Amino acid sequence: QTVDYDKKFQTLFPRMYSAQPSHVNAYKSWADIKGNSIRAKDPSTGEMRNFVKPTMGENLKFFFRYQLNFMYWRYFMWNFAGRQNDIQGHGEIDKGNWISGINFIDNPRLGDQSLLPDTMKNNKARNKYYLLPFLLGMLGIGFQVMKWKKGGFESFSLVGMLFFMTGIAIVIYLNQYPFQPRERDYAYAGSFYAFSIWIGLGVLFIWDQLKKYVPSTPMAATATVLSLVLVPGIMAKENWDDHDRSDRYMCRDFASNYLNSCDEDGVIFTNGDNDTFPLWYAQEVEGIRSDVRVCNLSYLQTDWYINQMRRKAYESDPLPFSLTADKTLQGRRDLVMLIDMMPNNAAIDLKAGLNYLASDKIETKNPKGMFRESVDHFPSHKLRLAIDSTFVVNNQVIPEGKEDRIVSELEIDFSPNKRYLRKNDLMVLDLLANNNWERPVYFAVTVPEDNYVNLKKYFHTEGLTYKIAPVVAKSDGYHTGEVNTAKMYDNMMNKFVWGNVDKPGVYMEENTMRMCFNYRRNFVRLAEALLDEGKNDMAVNALQKSLEVIPEENVAFNYFDHIMVETCYRAGMVDEANHILKAIAKDEEQKLTYFFSMNMQQMNSLRTDIQTSFQILARFRELARLNGQKEISDDLSASFDNLSQAYIKNAGMR
Repeated sequence: QTVDYDKKFQTLFPRMYSAQPSHVNAYKSWADIKGNSIRAKDPSTGEMRNFVKPTMGENLKFFFRYQLNFMYWRYFMWNFAGRQNDIQGHGEIDKGNWISGINFIDNPRLGDQSLLPDTMKNNKARNKYYLLPFLLGMLGIGFQVMKWKKGGFESFSLVGMLFFMTGIAIVIYLNQYPFQPRERDYAYAGSFYAFSIWIGLGVLFIWDQLKKYVPSTPMAATATVLSLVLVPGIMAKENWDDHDRSDRYMCRDFASNYLNSCDEDGVIFTNGDNDTFPLWYAQEVEGIRSDVRVCNLSYLQTDWYINQMRRKAYESDPLPFSLTADKTLQGRRDLVMLIDMMPNNAAIDLKAGLNYLASDKIETKNPKGMFRESVDHFPSHKLRLAIDSTFVVNNQVIPEGKEDRIVSELEIDFSPNKRYLRKNDLMVLDLLANNNWERPVYFAVTVPEDNYVNLKKYFHTEGLTYKIAPVVAKSDGYHTGEVNTAKMYDNMMNKFVWGNVDKPGVYMEENTMRMCFNYRRNFVRLAEALLDEGKNDMAVNALQKSLEVIPEENVAFNYFDHIMVETCYRAGMVDEANHILKAIAKDEEQKLTYFFSMNMQQMNSLRTDIQTSFQILARFRELARLNGQKEISDDLSASFDNLSQAYIKNAGMR
């Protein structure tokens, strides 16, 4: 399809195009956009309004600052100068930058490196190459250019073209927007290989220079040894610990935990590749819980995948969709409008609504000629599904002890703001309507809320899943779903496996670490729910299990674990609470000391982090006081006051 762009917005070398609010704000931040004011028609409403068009200079500023410097040269320097840590950054000073290991180069850019918090200092992906690979490559470039009269220009242009086309040219072509979902260094591996050719020529340059002073036989050996010790040797030393995947089984075991959070013959909805492919591996290769049907919501928008779901897989029966294959072909019912056509905006029975939608009669596509063309639609924003209370109790759909809270019908209300359903939303509703509660249905906890199809109020968490049950979940306004303590306790204490998270020295990169933080929070949430039910001993067991299987040595405590401190105090685990509190407080104090070593502009970029650290220290000071830990509270008060004075001094406040 050809798109006609308003010529008022056309410019040479445009670099900014996303309409997502977060991206727009990032564009403004990276390029200091002031722009030119333009009055034009809004494509979404057709109304005339004022727009800001970035200038060509601002487009170029974004290109050089973000796309070239941040999204290419940063990755280049990771490979040939050194890397700060393995935490994905979006421009922050303390996340994912390049370093050299040479303080007078690193300190002005990233703060005093001697004041790093232990958590940053001990990050296994903190790799320092002292610029040696980079310098050796630059020597290689110089050596190649020096051979100009002997074909040096031709060979340099050949390697240079390879370097450019597999690096900077890809940057130009991709035109990446801010907040990429993951680091993209792998996209430019070809240019790193090209630079490695120059590193090899750098060794040749050293050989060429040494032969002037050293006899030829030992000279070659000397050049080789020097090059190997200074470059590959240092890189092997620095890189080994964060490239060593031995004894790591988290991916397989965590996939097993997703599957084991489901009852027999369950259906689990997942969303992205990372929370789907490991589950497929576990079933296909390891034979783990092949009775569970894994259904990826991203793929459920396509006809071929919907047809796969209609077939038996392993021990899992086909999903009971009522919409036949011809009704879900690509291009048919990809978007289903929600249009209120019922008397008094009443709700429509879900099965009746699906039958209405499946019909190809003109009265269900364009009733009374209301629309300019046929429109796939539900005739209401409100859907309902009647519940057979006796059946759902007998089929063990209801969480234990909640039988008296069964609703007579499931209410799914999309009013007032939702205007349409996607095909994957439609198929989830189709399954729900025709499953008749015979198979348990779950959403993985990693599925974003906009895929819940407004079923959130019926979620009951049982581990790494939210089970749909016809019981309105009690909500604290913060967590999703209500904890089914009996099922979640059994899953997390007896069924889950941990992939050697508890083994000393196992490398935990950022994604695995984030998953472990989620597990730790799940243990805390389980303990909180158990304490609410008066089951103190079980809550203590859950908290102790968390400390055992997710040890501090591999997964350091951070400010997200403040809830764990509160829960440990509440459960009577005072020593454990004090230890965690002091570990987090120490980390926050070290962060603030490090931040205060930076200049004013750098500190301003970390204002939110600084405020968070002060808030955590203030919260912990009060928490310790309320739980009778006066000595800890007094120490935190003194530290808070000292750091506040340091902040005032370093920020130039009076």
